Amino acid sequence: MPNITVNPTRMELTRLKGKLRTAQRGHKLLKDKRDELMKQFLDTVREVRALRAEVEEELMTVHGSFTVAAAIMGSQAMEQALLYPKQSVELTMTSQNIMSVNVPVYHFQTKTQSDADIYPYGFAATSGELDTAVAALGNVFQKMLKLAEIEKSAQLMAEEIEKTRRRVNALEYVVIPNTQESIRYITMKLDENDRATTTRLMKVKDMLLQEALEEQRAQDEQILTRYKGKET
Repeated sequence: MPNITVNPTRMELTRLKGKLRTAQRGHKLLKDKRDELMKQFLDTVREVRALRAEVEEELMTVHGSFTVAAAIMGSQAMEQALLYPKQSVELTMTSQNIMSVNVPVYHFQTKTQSDADIYPYGFAATSGELDTAVAALGNVFQKMLKLAEIEKSAQLMAEEIEKTRRRVNALEYVVIPNTQESIRYITMKLDENDRATTTRLMKVKDMLLQEALEEQRAQDEQILTRYKGKET
């Protein structure tokens, strides 16, 4: 007996068979999507790990450079040197579709193309260590932006994988089995109805045949009686 209530009719059987075919095709497509998303996700996670280790290492180097510069120049002098930035940047975002997941793509662009514009101070009153620290920070900043991009991509793909997994499980363990059970139930009922109809038709046929035989016997008896009367 199916878990859902269905009408055991041929029209309902046709509808359920169409629903089953659609569910099976959808199940296969979603499984393929889930598997491909898992592959993309694992590749992204490996990229995140490698880039994060690289960024953390470079940030430690930048921190060390600023520490040395502050020790040489003095922290107050270094703060004054970096107080008014000379270069400005523009950050824009577009999206890229990966297996129906829109992941962000960040675009970093400076206002001017000159590399010297990253230094907001004159070189006469500052130390070379500060120049090294600022240049290293400029280089690692773009890697940090790339890291944020791929980490967000990994998060969005993980959420999509979870949603796809739930849909696959719902089709595999609920929709498809219930539909197949309903089809078996309707098929069984229709077969029972066909057998019952065949039995009734056979009984009707036997009754008609019996009536025909009795009618023929009665006619034969009438003919025989009439024939005997003539002989008498």
